[in-house]
Amino acid sequence: MATVGNQLPTQAVSKPTSGKHGNVLPLWGNEKTMNLNPMILTNVLSSPYFKVQLYELKTYHEVVDEIYFKVTHIEPWEKGSRKTAGQTGMCGGVRGVGTGGIVSTAFCLLYKLFTLKLTRKQLMGLITHTDSPYIRALGFMYIRYTQPPTDLFEWYDGFLDDEEVCHLG
Repeated sequence: MATVGNQLPTQAVSKPTSGKHGNVLPLWGNEKTMNLNPMILTNVLSSPYFKVQLYELKTYHEVVDEIYFKVTHIEPWEKGSRKTAGQTGMCGGVRGVGTGGIVSTAFCLLYKLFTLKLTRKQLMGLITHTDSPYIRALGFMYIRYTQPPTDLFEWYDGFLDDEEVCHLG
C-alpha cells in the first residue's frame, strides 16, 4: 500500500461544486486516507470484513442497511482486542499496527462510505435517519473527517441537543 503515514491534511481538495449548498460535497484534507489515523486506516484496509464483505456492497442504501444491522458501538477498536497493558497516557497502544487490535465494524463502514463519495443529500440522509443512532453517528463522523473545519458548526448546529442514546463503547 502507498504511504498512509503522517500525511498532514491540506486545504479543501478542489472538487466541482454547485455552490455551498449544492449536492456535491467538498472534501477537506487527504483524499486517499480520509484523514483517518494511519493505524486505524491500515487496519481497515487489511480487515477481512472490509476486503470481503464490504467489497460486495456497491450502493449507499446497502451500506446504510449494513450499519443498521451490524454496528453496535462507534469506538475504533473492538472491545478487548487491544493490548495496552502497562502503557499509559498518549503512548497507550499507539505505536505500530500490532497494538491496534481489531478495527471496529463502524470504522470499516465509515471508510466504505468514504469510498462511495457521498453527496450532500446522502449525508443529510445519514444524519437525519430515524432508524438507528449509529447511522446518524457515522454520518456525523463522516462530516468530522471529510468536511472543511469552517463548515463543521453549520453541519452540527441543530443536532447538538439530540437526546437519543448511542453507546460509545
